[in-house]
Amino acid sequence: MELRQLRYFVAVAEREHISEAAEVLHVAQSAVSRQIANLEEELGIELFERVGRNVKLTPIGRTFLEHTVAALQAIDFAKRQVDEYLNPEEGTIKIGFPTSLASFLLPTVISAFKKEHPNVSFHLRQGSYKYLIKAVKERELNLAFLGPVPGKDDSIDQKILFTENIAALVPSSHRLAKKDQIQLTELRNEGFALFPEGFILNKVAVEACKSVGFTPKISSEGEDMDALKGLVAAGIGVTLLPESAFYDATPRRTKKLALVEPPFTRNVGVIYPINRELAPSEQIFLDFVSNFFSRLTQFK
Repeated sequence: MELRQLRYFVAVAEREHISEAAEVLHVAQSAVSRQIANLEEELGIELFERVGRNVKLTPIGRTFLEHTVAALQAIDFAKRQVDEYLNPEEGTIKIGFPTSLASFLLPTVISAFKKEHPNVSFHLRQGSYKYLIKAVKERELNLAFLGPVPGKDDSIDQKILFTENIAALVPSSHRLAKKDQIQLTELRNEGFALFPEGFILNKVAVEACKSVGFTPKISSEGEDMDALKGLVAAGIGVTLLPESAFYDATPRRTKKLALVEPPFTRNVGVIYPINRELAPSEQIFLDFVSNFFSRLTQFK
């Protein structure tokens, strides 16, 4: 069994068409057909069934595809590690991030890191909280920034970088807008603009309200920070957002209010896999991020 056969097999399985796979692989269609036939002969099974001009995986073919993809990912990862050991300053790091960290944390960290390590490349992927955890576990991503940081488990480890306050945002015409700080219970009867259910910041906001004795009445939803700020500016409702959401500026026609008695916070950090050794470029980046935020915390 050869790597070439496995790569040809995956290409055909993904496209369900031999000639299209051959075109992508830049080889003759006959070469692909021959390698698939050799692979099937060696395994003693049929991986595909013919459906007109197309091909379709057999049930055992689907099982073989799942394990083949995992094996090729492991081999590709091993090859990248070898390349990075030869020159860790020219590695590529796949990093995931949620929308709540896109405007401040990510550009701040990446730009600072690139000043010291200009030849390290990044592949960045925005995603939901659950997706990012899953992607790190399955090696689709090397690292992911998250807030709040999930607990450790058998597959991932985590490093908390900083803790930030959760603040309220209200329309500038709101009855509480003349204040600088409030108790969360003062928003008991307000309509809230929040992230949809399933988003981690929806859970953070709802649990904060429940901890002081009420369930927020959700009048509107938005899937990113700017949408929520816009809803508040339009007078649609109030919201709860982390402090980092206001680092650029508090939106016009709104007022940010600190929450006191009790204050509410979330931690922000990075997750990475336990079940494999970090590549040198990944370790360099992780150490840099940890030191970067450690220094920032000292100056606060």
